[in-house]
Amino acid sequence: MITFLHGTIVEVLPTQVVVEVAGVGYEVLIPLSSYDKLPAPGREVRLLTHLTVREDAHILYGFMSSAERELFRLLINTVSGVGPKSALNILSGMNPVAFRGAVVNGDVKALSQISGVGKKTAERIVVELRDKFGASAGWEASSLSRTLSAEDQKVNDAVLGLMALGFKQAEAHDTVRTVIAKLGADAGLEDIVRASLKKG
Repeated sequence: MITFLHGTIVEVLPTQVVVEVAGVGYEVLIPLSSYDKLPAPGREVRLLTHLTVREDAHILYGFMSSAERELFRLLINTVSGVGPKSALNILSGMNPVAFRGAVVNGDVKALSQISGVGKKTAERIVVELRDKFGASAGWEASSLSRTLSAEDQKVNDAVLGLMALGFKQAEAHDTVRTVIAKLGADAGLEDIVRASLKKG
């Protein structure tokens, strides 16, 4: 797996870039969000990548931020009917933070305005990704209007940690609450996560 390219930009187009690394030119497909952040041709660049292997081609997709690559991978691996091309369109039409907000709020109208994303696809995105975004995006939004107590912050961090390890939102929340009730409110974050993993 090629995880990143570090080399010189040879050619830049809104949808693709050519990067020379040690005398080899790599053609990389990119979203508009990354195009806006690229340096000029002749300059050095470090591009995060995702390699897709098909029977007829090996295709590199490139991103200027880890948030873009993570969202791209989440879309193609989680949402049925969304392939690499559609995922690039989504990244080109909406930044990761706005996308997360639209999913959590069930804003099908905003998602369906992205090029190549119809109403049915937008509805599927909301259904299949809301569970993955709900806890973090919900708490991020709520933290703007209030300060979390120390206990709430600990629950928040533990739930996000478990979700990163593959737990579903509701399952992670229930497990953390159960573990804290058993260990006590003074339990540390690492102890909570460790006990939750054993329980799960």
